[in-house]
Amino acid sequence: MSSENKLNATNWVDLYGDALYAYVMARVSNSAQAEDIVQETFLSAWRARNTYNGKASEKTWLYTICKNKIIDYYRKASTNKEVLAKEDETEEYFFGDDGRHWDDDKKPQAWGIDYSKSVESKEFYSILKKCKTKLKEIQQSVFTMKYLDDSDTDEICETLGITVQNYWVLIHRAKIQLRACLEKNWINS
Repeated sequence: MSSENKLNATNWVDLYGDALYAYVMARVSNSAQAEDIVQETFLSAWRARNTYNGKASEKTWLYTICKNKIIDYYRKASTNKEVLAKEDETEEYFFGDDGRHWDDDKKPQAWGIDYSKSVESKEFYSILKKCKTKLKEIQQSVFTMKYLDDSDTDEICETLGITVQNYWVLIHRAKIQLRACLEKNWINS
């Protein structure tokens, strides 16, 4: 049986379109870009349908193509990176005179939230998604690859073409900005 017969390409959009879109939206936070990535995924899969060997399910194969399209998006976004290893105003606000240790009154405090409650969890993820859109694109990419895709540091640095030092600056700044946004829009609202 040919690989084309193994695939149900005529129903891909109906079967996987919404799920792929949700998967991409969690990673790029831009609906137009997410739509483009899903379309590119289907187009690439259609072009490569004759190379599908059936070792993975059709769904897994499409998600793998989609993940690679997202990585391509991250790479493209990283060419426009604004990564500086120097201190910025955000860090000056949180850190003391030595620039390395938290000011006592600024250090993160426990939120005192029961994360097992599903309502809070849904609300949290909704607000986190909105807060992520306020990050610089390169920060979004690093944060998403680290915490949503569970990529390791070396893979992230190689994919985005950044140094390990820049990675740590980006992830640190993203966490500080996300925490401040969550505290303003979720914890203290």
